[in-house]
Amino acid sequence: MAGIPTITFSNGYKMPILGLGTYKSQMGDVKRAVKDAIDLGYRHIDTAFLYGNEKEIGEAIRDKIKDGSVTREDLFITTKLWNNFHKEEQVVPACKQSLANLGLDYVDLFLVHWPFAFKEGDDVWPLDAAGNLCDSDIDYLETWKGMEECVHQGLTRSIGISNFNSEQITRLLKSAKIAPVNNQIEVNVNVNQEKLIDFCKKHDITVTAYSPLGQPGNVSGIDNKLDNPIILQLAKKYNKTSAQIALRYVYQHGTAPIPKSVTKSRIKENMEIFDFTLTSDEMNAIRKLGTGQRVAFFTPAKNFKYFPFNIPF
Repeated sequence: MAGIPTITFSNGYKMPILGLGTYKSQMGDVKRAVKDAIDLGYRHIDTAFLYGNEKEIGEAIRDKIKDGSVTREDLFITTKLWNNFHKEEQVVPACKQSLANLGLDYVDLFLVHWPFAFKEGDDVWPLDAAGNLCDSDIDYLETWKGMEECVHQGLTRSIGISNFNSEQITRLLKSAKIAPVNNQIEVNVNVNQEKLIDFCKKHDITVTAYSPLGQPGNVSGIDNKLDNPIILQLAKKYNKTSAQIALRYVYQHGTAPIPKSVTKSRIKENMEIFDFTLTSDEMNAIRKLGTGQRVAFFTPAKNFKYFPFNIPF
């Protein structure tokens, strides 16, 4: 796939190991970004119902298919089930809605965005009178039955999870008829997720890394370490940018990074990480920079029944 390596799922399908993330990509920007990415050689595009950009991404995909740049089979498209559609009977309609938004007959990977559920309804951020998020006690095991039905109906080739911890995965695997092929989690210099990545590998679950650059300029003010002297020294050694060093670290960590950008030069830069290799000593030096500070902690949901970050991994 245009020089980007692939990883193979437990069901035999392949996913390009680098993708374009689209979270917080503004309307008007994302269509151009997806077209630029495809022109540059990206074949893996990641979106979600919550992002509100499925329609624009779909337009870009159809334009690039129409002009002969790619075929649908060349592409790998991921989207995600949002938290207010966790009832079993809601999952298939939610998947169909995402497909309608994208203008596609199927997606390659459909993920449960979070293990916890919100109050059912059309409001993606249901709040009570005091402004608190309203949860639902729907078990993600029920949700998973709906995910499996999406496979049976040909709406998606593969299904997976996002932000699930090891205990939740263990519980899911005991009842799943179709095993999750992928867990999309935050992985970056601060959050190396070593134990969870190893756990997933042991269970034939690949790992996609969101926020692989630690969301530069994140609202939490968390230092993403891209200006750390160790990162800068390695960037100089390999004639790369600090972002490329961070992405190479995440990739060598055994995950598939999906950096977000709407700038063509950055999108190109982010894919130029396959022509050098960090040594084990360099990997360890970067690993030691980790603080464990997540940019995606989802604090408003921290008391929900299935909140995933209350255990180490």
